[in-house]
This record gives sequence, C-alpha cells and structure tokens, in this order.
Amino acid sequence: MLTVTGTAKEKFREALQARKMDPEIAMRIILSHSKPNWLELVFDKEKEGDQVVRNEEGRKVLLIGADLVSALEEMVIDYQETPEGTGFTISKPAPSA
Repeated sequence: MLTVTGTAKEKFREALQARKMDPEIAMRIILSHSKPNWLELVFDKEKEGDQVVRNEEGRKVLLIGADLVSALEEMVIDYQETPEGTGFTISKPAPSA
C-alpha cells in the first residue's frame, strides 16, 4: 500500500488552498510526458478507478490513477526540506532487518 506522510498531505492541502481550488480538485500523480520514467503532479478531478488520499479533515489531496497504483505499491510520498531544496519525494523504504 502507498504511504503518504502527514507532511506531504499538508503540503498538498496548502497548494490546493493557495490556488483556491474547487473542493473537487486535488493533485494527481501522472507519468511525465517530457521526461521518461519521471512523475509529475497536476491539478485534476477524481476519475473512476482512482485511489484517493485524503488529509485529516477528509479533503481529497492526492489522486492516483489505476495505471500507477501498482507501480507505487509500497512507496512512500513525503515532502522534504533540505539544503539542496524543497519538494515531494517518492521512495521505497529500506527493508526491515
């Protein structure tokens, strides 16, 4: 199952709130059209078959199409602030020993 950290959910909510989006709009992960093997975030409405991630208030913050659900299985989406910059990360956690 995909894990989205609380920090990432909050940053998705902030991005949606900053643009005063329709409550039905959320961020969607898609395959990049310009960079092979890259993912991008776009604003979109829920479609049939989407996996929906909600924040603590129950607002839709992230949509994942059926085509990406299995590829993102066991991944973690986070938001990190580092000296190199800030942004969302998608990673697979290290196996437990």
